[in-house]
Amino acid sequence: MPQEPSSEPKPLPGAAAFLGMGLSAAVCVAIGVGLGIWGDSAWHTSPVLLLVGLVLGLVAAVFLVISQIREYL
Repeated sequence: MPQEPSSEPKPLPGAAAFLGMGLSAAVCVAIGVGLGIWGDSAWHTSPVLLLVGLVLGLVAAVFLVISQIREYL
């Protein structure tokens, strides 16, 4: 039998959850920048791929943090 949604708010996450969000966002940006730097050095396109990697890393970080926040809404 399906349960009805409760009207009680979900508990707020602890500090570890917020630390995890920040760490995962930083990892996304670091991977994007790292791949951009590697691609620039391999194909001599400096700083084009660095900027592309930075933007893609930031976009991935935003989507990841939004999906993690939705768990608590």
